[in-house]
Amino acid sequence: MAKTVLIVDDEKNIVDILSFNLKKDGFETIAAYDGESALSLFSSSHPDIVLLDVMLPRIDGFEVCRRIRENDRITPIIMLTAREEETDKVLGLDLGADDYITKPFSIRELQARVKANIRRTDAHTGEPPDNKTEGLVIDRERYDVLINGQSAALTQREYELVSFLSASPGKVFSREELLHDVWQYEYYGDLRAVDVAMRRLREKIEEDASQPKYIMTKRGVGYYFNV
Repeated sequence: MAKTVLIVDDEKNIVDILSFNLKKDGFETIAAYDGESALSLFSSSHPDIVLLDVMLPRIDGFEVCRRIRENDRITPIIMLTAREEETDKVLGLDLGADDYITKPFSIRELQARVKANIRRTDAHTGEPPDNKTEGLVIDRERYDVLINGQSAALTQREYELVSFLSASPGKVFSREELLHDVWQYEYYGDLRAVDVAMRRLREKIEEDASQPKYIMTKRGVGYYFNV
């Protein structure tokens, strides 16, 4: 069955271009031109991935992302933005977006990221044993992380980062390696997504995010899981 992409952008020409190219790749597409319609379509259609513009009428993309993440931590969200400000990019990631692409972007890059996020979602199969360390439990059957018995309420990306790093405790992974192995696409020139995801992850699983016990930084190299 074809995967469905919800395209949310108030510029019809952009929606048409994205829809045309994604359909060539075998995806079904549905479109919304404002934030209110986007939330309604997401609720009724349950798309497999969302391409979400920031600047939208009625409800902006940041708020749409926040509301989606209140009840859905799994469906990938890629923010589309014409803004260059670092704070806007970070805000989208902080609200639970998996990625962002700055306009103008290449269609090939967008197609690659859509496919990577779909593959990543589909790859959630199997039920290996749980990994445990002190107060942290990785429940691989339910795709959840528990801290002292309570769910950490991670997004799918955050869960995947913990799961991936903990599978090789002590091994340091560069940001580029994490983009390739967790995000599942090649480095496109902006590693900020990795740093923001790690910061959010620490805020959720560490007792003190400024003095982490689990997700450690090797200065100038990357990140590793501490045992």
